[in-house]
Amino acid sequence: MAYINVPDGVPGIRSLVMFRPETGKPLYELAQVLLRGPSPLSPADRELIAAYVSHRNECVFCRNSHAAAARCLYGDGKGIVDELLKDSDPGRLSEKMQALLRLAGKVQRGGNQVTPDDITAAHAAGATDVDIHDTVLIAAAFSMFNRYVDGLASYTPANESEYDEMGRRMSQNGYVLPSRPTHSTNQ
Repeated sequence: MAYINVPDGVPGIRSLVMFRPETGKPLYELAQVLLRGPSPLSPADRELIAAYVSHRNECVFCRNSHAAAARCLYGDGKGIVDELLKDSDPGRLSEKMQALLRLAGKVQRGGNQVTPDDITAAHAAGATDVDIHDTVLIAAAFSMFNRYVDGLASYTPANESEYDEMGRRMSQNGYVLPSRPTHSTNQ
């Protein structure tokens, strides 16, 4: 049960956005730009970064929902998502993606964990400055999103099929502000 009076049964950040659309709208717009806007990184790769950071932050809702979106976007290559999240060797990922995920992991621990050597390694693996920028911003934003969702104890579904549906919706529609509930939430 959430720590504040959000709409019942609405999972994760969606309930928080519905509770405060004036703060939720810019958060959804940020997610849309980061995960679906112009970038040299594919939407699947960006969703994978979001799922990976959420996994490292132990945010079950964000990990599961963004992993589901990444699976949909990767299609036949969706097994890479589970391999990465089970902490096995992500050897099937390109050297560039491996370097970017190492960078995202450093940002997840703290921005000051990133060193010039990390940037050099990412460049050596084929990452551009835009790849590096987008990776760092996704990792930083998802660390915030994870803390927002878990800090207010938003509803986290236990049923994997609910995440499959979220993943399909997110992969097809991106990040669209949810409608306010029609029932009273006693806000």
